[in-house]
Amino acid sequence: MKKILIVDDAKVIRMLIKRLLTQHGYQVAGEAGNGREAFEKYKELRPDAVTMDIIMPEVDGIQGLKDILAFDKQAKVIIISAIDQRDSLTDAIRNGATDYVVKPFEDDRMISTLNNIFSEDKKDAVGSKQ
Repeated sequence: MKKILIVDDAKVIRMLIKRLLTQHGYQVAGEAGNGREAFEKYKELRPDAVTMDIIMPEVDGIQGLKDILAFDKQAKVIIISAIDQRDSLTDAIRNGATDYVVKPFEDDRMISTLNNIFSEDKKDAVGSKQ
């Protein structure tokens, strides 16, 4: 079962994502309310992926993304952003985000994004064995 770290400053959003992930067979490794907490939790919990909001107090999602990737270049971070944050979203992708989901997100989009990043892992593993 893949473990996911949920990062969003809005507790209600974290709760919605947590419910969605557990309904689809994912385990929630932990939660964080800003980029600094995300980095600390990432080091402690070593999740398989992170869902990361961009706009958060103290340390935003872009800096959280950079910190996590500096620590673990293989980290899978999915950015969750409102459509009006297009510049920040582009910045996140340039800085190594694995994928993104736009708020308000459809449940199917969130799950398919996670399923896709993990199915690519399987393809890479098969490719490297050949």
